[in-house]
Amino acid sequence: MNIIEAVSLKKVFKDFWGHPKAIAIDDINFKVSPGIVFGILGPNGCGKSTTIKLMLGLLKPSSGLIKIFNHHPDSVKIKHQIGYLPEETYLYHYLTAFETLKFFGSLFNLSYSERRKRSSELLEMVGLEHASHRLVGEFSKGMARRIGLAQALINDPELIILDEPTSGLDPIGCGEIKSLIRFLSERGKTIVICSHLLADIEDICDEVIIMYAGKIRACGPLNPLLIDDQKTQITTPVLEADVLEKILEILNESGLKENVSIDKPAINLEHYFLDVVQQAQNEISNNYGAQTAGHIADFLFRTDNPEELLQKYQSNSSDLQNNGKNSEIKDSATNEPEVLEKLTTTPNHEKSDNKSNSGDSSRDDVIKDILDNG
Repeated sequence: MNIIEAVSLKKVFKDFWGHPKAIAIDDINFKVSPGIVFGILGPNGCGKSTTIKLMLGLLKPSSGLIKIFNHHPDSVKIKHQIGYLPEETYLYHYLTAFETLKFFGSLFNLSYSERRKRSSELLEMVGLEHASHRLVGEFSKGMARRIGLAQALINDPELIILDEPTSGLDPIGCGEIKSLIRFLSERGKTIVICSHLLADIEDICDEVIIMYAGKIRACGPLNPLLIDDQKTQITTPVLEADVLEKILEILNESGLKENVSIDKPAINLEHYFLDVVQQAQNEISNNYGAQTAGHIADFLFRTDNPEELLQKYQSNSSDLQNNGKNSEIKDSATNEPEVLEKLTTTPNHEKSDNKSNSGDSSRDDVIKDILDNG
C-alpha cells in the first residue's frame, strides 16, 4: 500500500467567468511508497507547489484522484499524521520561538509537559536553543525557516511534506536539514520534498519526478536515472607514474586512449565551505545567529513500521473518526475556543508601525499569559 497515490490528477485554474486560465497540473500519475524520500523537481511555475497543495487538501483537483494514507486529503482523520513546511514561513511575530512551538503543539492536543519537552528538544535540534526567548519577528529568514521546520515535526508525523525546505538557509543549515531528512527516513518516515535545487534532491532523495508545464517528464528511482551506461569510472589512491603509464598502455592497446581523461577528484564547494566554517567554529564561541544543530529530538526516535501504520489506518478508521469527534483539549491553554479565535484572527503586525497601540499590547499580554501558564 502507498502513502500517496495520484491517478490522472489535473488542476485547471479558471477566471471569474469560469473560463480556463492556466493548466497547472495536467493528467499526472505517481505513487509514494512508505519510508522513502520522494522529490518533486522542476523549474518555477511547473506545478510543484500546486501538487503539494492538492496533497494537503488546500486545493481541490479539477479531475482525477489523489489519496493520502488511502483517504481523501480533506479527511480530518489523517491530519494529525502530516507535518507541513510551506514555501513561505508564516509565524506569529509577537510570539517567541518557544511559545510558537508550544502553540503548535497545543493544536495537536499535546499535554502541557509533552509540548514543553518537544519544544525544547526541537529548538536544540534546529540550532535555536539560544534564541528560544526571542520574538520570531526578529529572526532572519533562515532562522524563521528553522522554526518552520521544527513546527512541522512537533506532532511526530508519519508523512512530512517540505516545500523548498532549504530556502533562505546558509550552507551549514542546508547540510543539517539534509542530515535530518536522512535520519527521519531511516526511522520509517515518508518525506516529500518540493524543490528546484538539484543538489539538495540528488543528495537525499530515493525517487523523483521531474515536472515541466504541469506534466511529469521523467520519474523513477534516482540512481538509475543518473547512471551513464556509456562510461566507466575507476577511483584509486594516488598512482605512481610508472603504474599510470602501464594503465595508459593497456587502454591504448584496447583502442580507448583517445577517449580517456585522467585527473584528480575534487570535493564539492559545499563540503569545502563546511570544513572552513567548522574550523572557525572551533576558534570562535560567540555567535548570535543560528548555531550548529544539536542532537535529534528524543521523540523522533520512534521506529514504527510504515506498512503497519497503513494497516492501522485501514482497520481503525472508524475509531479515528470517533476520536476526532469526541476528543477534548485537556490543557487550559487551548480549552477555550475564544483563545484560538484570538490567535487565528490576529491582524498582520507587519502592516502597523505603531507597536505601542493599546489594543495590540493588551492582546499580546493575553496571549503571552496564556502560553506562560499553559
